[in-house]
Amino acid sequence: MTAESERYRDIHLALGYLFAGLLVFRLIWGLIGTRYARFSSFSFTPRTVLSYLQSLLKHQVQHFLGHNPIGTIAIFLLLGLGLMISFTGIALDWEFGSVDWEDLFAETHEWSANFMLLVVFMHIGGVILSSWLHHENLARAMLTGYKQGEAGHAIQKSFFWLAILMLAAILGFLVSYLS
Repeated sequence: MTAESERYRDIHLALGYLFAGLLVFRLIWGLIGTRYARFSSFSFTPRTVLSYLQSLLKHQVQHFLGHNPIGTIAIFLLLGLGLMISFTGIALDWEFGSVDWEDLFAETHEWSANFMLLVVFMHIGGVILSSWLHHENLARAMLTGYKQGEAGHAIQKSFFWLAILMLAAILGFLVSYLS
């Protein structure tokens, strides 16, 4: 919404740099974060993905404490598209390369942002569907870090302090960038 107007260019750039920073945080958190946030906890084979899809079609949906195989595909798509959007946006802002490169960066930036929106909407739809199929509120689990699991499985502890720290950093960045 902010990309099409010179008037909102500063807002677009601020949100873009904020997006890139949050993406870097998520990549780091995927390596050192909690058990179900780490990339190692959601690496599924193609056979597991197919088995999960078949369980959906048979109305005998497999349940996962962490990310399910389709959610994992969405996460990797979102991360990859986010990296592409961030790289091309920074390349455009810093004016990397020739005019030919600028056109390529601009086109890639736009189509990857549009494709990412599609994946975001599909991911939200998947969260709603999975919440309904499993009779659980996945959106709440994503926000709080708590999810109902089998007995003896501690899902994770609270990182509310980290959320507050991130919020302060975000607000600080936006205030300093836009002023």
